Amino acid sequence: MMGSVQILSVSSLKGGVGKTSVTMGLASAALHQGVRTLVVDLDPHADSTTGLAVTRGTGTEAGQLLRDAKRADINDHLVRSGWVDLLPKEQRAKAKLDVVVGSALSAAFDRPDIRPRDMRRLKLLLDRVTGYDLVLIDCPPSLAGLTRIGWAASAGVLLVAEPSLFSVAGTERTMRAIRMFSNEYAPQLKSAGVVVNRARADSTEHEYRLLEMERLYKDKLMLPVLEENPFWQQIQGAAYPVHQWPGDQVRDLAKSFDQLLKQLV
Repeated sequence: MMGSVQILSVSSLKGGVGKTSVTMGLASAALHQGVRTLVVDLDPHADSTTGLAVTRGTGTEAGQLLRDAKRADINDHLVRSGWVDLLPKEQRAKAKLDVVVGSALSAAFDRPDIRPRDMRRLKLLLDRVTGYDLVLIDCPPSLAGLTRIGWAASAGVLLVAEPSLFSVAGTERTMRAIRMFSNEYAPQLKSAGVVVNRARADSTEHEYRLLEMERLYKDKLMLPVLEENPFWQQIQGAAYPVHQWPGDQVRDLAKSFDQLLKQLV
């Protein structure tokens, strides 16, 4: 367990690569390993909030907290993930997985011309957070205001990519954007690594793109690669943690998230 909180933004500048899926897989691993975790849902679609079994309308959503950043104590506005109730009774008391709920209201901050003082709003809130080892910020798939708000509050950015031409190009753009943003606004910010999602072992194209990623990103490419799993959509649709899913069909996927989490924390 860590002495101080680790704050990571989960990002991609290309939509549809499974950024929220990776956020939820890491949250499931954290719950499984006893890492006290807060998920901040900055995406106006609020898919993380739904996937973490949080009822819409509970808690104070992210957009309102950002508006009240100077006055609000974030600890008073967090909602417990419904995943905690799925744990065995003896683990439930010690487990901690909470959510800053997302909603469309946060889109008010998703402007391309966001002011530097507005970029610091989430950092102000998270500076007051207590009792967590890990904060995962699920950012929208763009480089507008909300992603910059997430990055300004983070120590690192975890990039999610697929082994495809457009995703590789998008990841390169994101890495350049992180360097520029770090130089200008957030000197503490680093690229924490690149997670490859939805890889298929039977695809020649995927194999080629993985080799390309190894060459481009070297030590930033995180292993293991997350393989395509036909049950993943069903798990998310059920708002269920992958580590609690019955049967052996996703055991390897759960283990992969365990290994990735250990590298991050």
